[in-house]
Amino acid sequence: MLDPIDAAARALAGRTNVLVFTGAGISTESGIPDFRGPGGLWTMIDPDQFTIDRYVASRATRVAWWQLRFGDTQVLDARPNDGHRAVTALWRSGRLAGCVTQNIDGLHQKAGTPPEVVVELHGNVNETVCLTCEMRQPTVDVARRVAAGDQDPACTSCGGILKTAVVFFGELLPKHELERAANLVDVADAVLAVGSTLSVFPASSIPLGVV
Repeated sequence: MLDPIDAAARALAGRTNVLVFTGAGISTESGIPDFRGPGGLWTMIDPDQFTIDRYVASRATRVAWWQLRFGDTQVLDARPNDGHRAVTALWRSGRLAGCVTQNIDGLHQKAGTPPEVVVELHGNVNETVCLTCEMRQPTVDVARRVAAGDQDPACTSCGGILKTAVVFFGELLPKHELERAANLVDVADAVLAVGSTLSVFPASSIPLGVV
């Protein structure tokens, strides 16, 4: 039986516009557990408790969210691994059409892949947004406030609710990012899926559009 890596290499040979689609599995070697695997976030809590409506309405939900995500800085401190660097190498070779990711860790950009060719379907946890005035700031600054005892950090500009710039349950995927992904599908001549079971809709339908 042909080795999966050899099979992928053969399939990509001669391709000049490769679309890379990545899921949580590519980041596990960076110390970030996937959502549903051992130690994953959704094995510890009920995701239905963290819908966008509950987050906005309940201070207790916000306090729990900030403590769950930033009681430590596991995601914020994570570094790229060889998988992320391989995507960057593909870009440097001039063969990467773009990278569509379900991940929120920003590790593709940290590895050197330009932000303009990375499509983040579920947002980026490294940025925090105010739901009132839409001011954005680095999440690491908010994490420091949480670590210092600010359980429900508010916007320093308007006092509004702060939320990491990621898609919560009950929120739609960003239209702009979906449009960017669709444009990449149109120009791609091959797709490489890494670290994803392709089971989360609608993101999972994107690689199937490359024919």
